Amino acid sequence: MSFGKSFRQHRLGLSKTSSSKTSLPGKRSAYAIAFVGFCSFLNLYATQPLLPLFTQIFHASEVEVSLTVSATTIAVALSAPWAGVLADRMGRKRMIVPALLLLSLFTGLTATATGLDALLGWRFMQGLLMAAVFAVSIAYVSEEWAGAGVGAAMAIYVTGNVLGGFSGRVLSGFVTDTLGWRWAFVLLSGLTLLGAIASWLWLPSSRNFTGKKNIRSSLQAMALHLRNPHLIAAYAVGFNILFSSVAIFTYVNFYLSAAPFNLNTVALGLVFCVYLLGVVITPIAGRWIERLGYRRSLMLAIGMICVGISITLIPQLWMVIVGLAVSASGIFVCQSVTTSYVGTTARESRSAATGLYVSAYYVGGSLGAVLPGFFWNLGQWKACVLLILAIQGMTAGVAIASWKK
Repeated sequence: MSFGKSFRQHRLGLSKTSSSKTSLPGKRSAYAIAFVGFCSFLNLYATQPLLPLFTQIFHASEVEVSLTVSATTIAVALSAPWAGVLADRMGRKRMIVPALLLLSLFTGLTATATGLDALLGWRFMQGLLMAAVFAVSIAYVSEEWAGAGVGAAMAIYVTGNVLGGFSGRVLSGFVTDTLGWRWAFVLLSGLTLLGAIASWLWLPSSRNFTGKKNIRSSLQAMALHLRNPHLIAAYAVGFNILFSSVAIFTYVNFYLSAAPFNLNTVALGLVFCVYLLGVVITPIAGRWIERLGYRRSLMLAIGMICVGISITLIPQLWMVIVGLAVSASGIFVCQSVTTSYVGTTARESRSAATGLYVSAYYVGGSLGAVLPGFFWNLGQWKACVLLILAIQGMTAGVAIASWKK
């Protein structure tokens, strides 16, 4: 199903009404927001398949080279709220297009790194710009599709995220194997540049955006968001989403590399193919949101995560793959539901609200790489599964108590 067709099916074509406030962006806008979602995740985890090679090239430990991933996520968590504040004054498209152009530039400069320190510096700069794209894009979708089809539009954006995250890992590994790691970043830079051009040409200027007159008003709005129990609950769900994703897809590698599975590195890499289900699931999530509402859709997604992660305890490889696929699908639905909910719950300064959400999201991912390690030492994969299930239960309780119906 094409992005444009998905939008037409969800009534996201131009409205027949003559009012520019009530008409919705058309097919070209759907392509543009999909490209933005793709490029924002294309570079995020691109170094993951390169980590063993970096230990040899830079004569560094596994912990040191893993910083090429965490340097980016830390930068996103730190800068997302401030990117949102700036966008509430500058506007949406005026923030997205320059951020993608600069992201393309810094991705290309990453290929010039002569040492690990330089590589970490460029990766940190990439993260600062990714934060601008993440936070502002969510606010843009929430405003321009406000009142009709925002759930489906957000699902299209998250579908782009899924494709970008998967493609970044696969392309960097393939290009590095054939041409070298520097050419991998050159390719990613070129693809990001294409995304910037697409957003410049196809993404309409904001019609439903009202800018803040000064930074102080945006900061006041951010403080107001932090006193909104509905948004705080949404941030808690965002924390859970990336926590669960990182925890599952980090520690399952140790599980599958041991008996009775004994998978090698190539086979472990192919496990990430379950991410491709997100391309199918996230557009469907838009329909769930429209029909079931936010809370029910979220409960369904959390249930999918719980069922999927429980299935992985069955010591048969095909069952573990099925469980991971179900869990990943639940995570993608959670992301679509929650980002849409944040955008519609924040009545003003949506970029600031989504910036706070992105920070909570990436803080969750950072903790998801560390906390399950203690449980692994206690009871290996079974203990990690129990931790993830407990987090899902707490998240569901928070959403039931605090999310709007």
